[in-house]
This record gives sequence, C-alpha cells and structure tokens, in this order.
Amino acid sequence: MSDELRLPLLRGERVVLRPAAEADVEPLAAILAEPEVRAWWGAYDAARVRRELAEIPTWAIEVDGVVGGWLHANEEAEPDYPSVAFDVLVSERVRGGGYGREALRVAIAWFAVARGHHRFTIDPAVENERAVRAYEAVGFRRVGVLRRYERGPDGRWRDGLLMELVVEAGPA
Repeated sequence: MSDELRLPLLRGERVVLRPAAEADVEPLAAILAEPEVRAWWGAYDAARVRRELAEIPTWAIEVDGVVGGWLHANEEAEPDYPSVAFDVLVSERVRGGGYGREALRVAIAWFAVARGHHRFTIDPAVENERAVRAYEAVGFRRVGVLRRYERGPDGRWRDGLLMELVVEAGPA
C-alpha cells in the first residue's frame, strides 16, 4: 500500500465513480451551493473545490451520466495502521435514492480488494441524522462522539460522530 493513491474508474449498478477532474469543478461547486449541502459543508466556490480536488483523492459520483456528488478518500497507508476515511456528498437532485450509499459500497469493495484495507471511517456531524442513517445502512457503526469537532457554517462548534466499518477482506 505504499504506492501513491491513484483512483480508478469504478462502476456500480447505478453510479460511476471516476477520478474528479477540472471539468467537474463547476458542477461540484454548484452542488456545494445547494442549501442542504451548504448547511453541512459550508461555503465553497470554484477555487476551493479546485484546491480540494488537487489535495484530496476524489471521485466524482456520476448518476445517469451527470455529476451528482463527490467521494473523498483519505488513505492511511502506514502498514501497522491501514485505513481509509471517507467524505461524501450528493446533490439534492439525487438525495434519497441510495446513490451515496452505493458509491461508498463500491469504493469500500475496491479498497478492500485492490489495496488490502479492512477498516474504514466516516465522521458526519452528530446532528446530521440523514447521513448517519445512510452510513449505518452501509454497515458503519457508531464509535463515539468527537466533541467540538468542526466549525459549522454558522460559526458554532459542532460535534462529530466517528463511525467505522471493518471488513474481513483485508490482509491479516
């Protein structure tokens, strides 16, 4: 797992995960400006999206050939502490259809088989009940509350919920 992470093109039943590119900046910025997305992610413009795409391995989530969200993947490749942390968002246009859950399942399967990972984490805001339910449906379990974990768009500190998923597919 020591090689640099290069995300491949992955296909699920209804989603395509492809490495995010410059052409995705504007569609992703538009999704991040949607009221329900902005409530959790804060203010993004094209420049901030571009910076994150350059710094964090990110898949664009395509639904019916259109960008419907993103999936960040932060890999810890240290052999004694291997894991992958995810951040995912989907557009209001596709929310509620299970596309974010499917994207996570596809990515987890790839990381388990191709990269040998067995442990995955995600950390939504405690009060983001919709996200917590979605991650539980994928198989993530609550580990604990990270107090005053992130600053929300309103400037208040809010708690995060550390969730993990452990699979048996990784190396011993």
